[in-house]
Amino acid sequence: MRGPAAEERSAGPTTAAPRAAYALEVLLLLFVSLGRSAVYAVLSIIDMSTRPGGVAAQTSQLNPTLVPDRPWLDAIYQVVETLLPVVPALLAVYLLGRTHAAPWAAIGMDLRRRGWGRDLAAGLGLAALIGVPGLGLFLAARAAGLAADVQAAGLGTSVWAMLVLVARALMNGLLEEVIVVGYLFDRLPRLGWPPWAVLVASALLRGSYHLYQGWGGFAGNIVMGLVFGLWYRRSGRVLPLVVAHTAIDVVAFVGYAVLAPRVGWL
Repeated sequence: MRGPAAEERSAGPTTAAPRAAYALEVLLLLFVSLGRSAVYAVLSIIDMSTRPGGVAAQTSQLNPTLVPDRPWLDAIYQVVETLLPVVPALLAVYLLGRTHAAPWAAIGMDLRRRGWGRDLAAGLGLAALIGVPGLGLFLAARAAGLAADVQAAGLGTSVWAMLVLVARALMNGLLEEVIVVGYLFDRLPRLGWPPWAVLVASALLRGSYHLYQGWGGFAGNIVMGLVFGLWYRRSGRVLPLVVAHTAIDVVAFVGYAVLAPRVGWL
C-alpha cells in the first residue's frame, strides 16, 4: 500500500523545474557531499589495492584523535567534524522544499507524526537485521583478504569520547539516509528513472563511498542500501532508517572503543 508521500515521489518532472534543472541540482548536491566522498573512496581502494599486501594489509581509521597533544583543540575539531557534515543533509531538505510544502514530512522525517514509537522499533529491527550479518560479512571479507583493517574509533573511552562517537553515529545516519534515500528517491524519478534504477543507484552510491573499507565494506553497504531502499519504497519513512543507521554505528564505534584493547581479533 502506497501513501501520499510515495505517490508524490513517483510524479514526473514538472514544467516549473525541468529535468535538466533537477539533474544539475542532484549532481551539485552529491559532489559537495557523498558523491565527493565516493570519489575519494575510489581513489583509496585503488591506493590500497596497489600497495604491498593488497587491501588486507592496509588500515582505515575512523574517528581518530586529530590533535593528540592539544586536547582542547582536538575537542573543537571533533565538534566541527560532527556538525559540518550535517549541512548537506539540511541543504537536501531545503531543496526538497522547492517541490514539497512540508519537505521533512515528504521524506518521512516528521517527528510529530503519531506512531513515532513504531519508527523507533522499526529502526532497531532494521539495525539488527543489517548489523549482525554485516559483522559476519566483514569478518569473512577480512579472512578472504578483501577488507582493510577498520579501526572504528581512536578517541579513547572517556565520557567525552563516548558522547562524540554517539553524535558522530547520528550525524552519519542523518547525512546518509536523508540524501541517499529521502532525497534521491524523490529526485531521480523526476529525471525519468524507473524504480529499480533508483534503488540500484542509491545502493551503489552507498557502497561506493565505503570503498575505503575495502571490497567487503562495498558489498555490505550495497546490501544495506537495497534493504533500506526497499523499506523506504514501502513505508515512505526515512526516520526508521536514521534510527537503524545510528544504532549500527553506535554499536560499531563504541563497541570498538571499549573492546578493541581487550579483544585481539578486533
